[in-house]
Amino acid sequence: MASDLALLGPVVDAGLILAAALTLLAGYRVIKGPTVPDRVVALDTIGTNVVAIAVLFALDSGQGLFVTVSLVLAIIGFISTIAVSQYVIEGDIIE
Repeated sequence: MASDLALLGPVVDAGLILAAALTLLAGYRVIKGPTVPDRVVALDTIGTNVVAIAVLFALDSGQGLFVTVSLVLAIIGFISTIAVSQYVIEGDIIE
């Protein structure tokens, strides 16, 4: 059991670095995206990566508050992605 916890630290650190790097790449796509749907998908990717970073940080620090924060961020990201997609498709969010 102790060896499992010793292995968890480097894996969580590697996950944090990978999620941060992917967030930066998605940020580039948001800035340079050729079309609006590309930018919407990149923003959704950033939201997902921020949720992953919050969960990994909760695992690393042992603070459960970040799991709650990640759940709220996931809900907000889902709703905002649906709203922006509706706006891109039909030009209006609420008919």
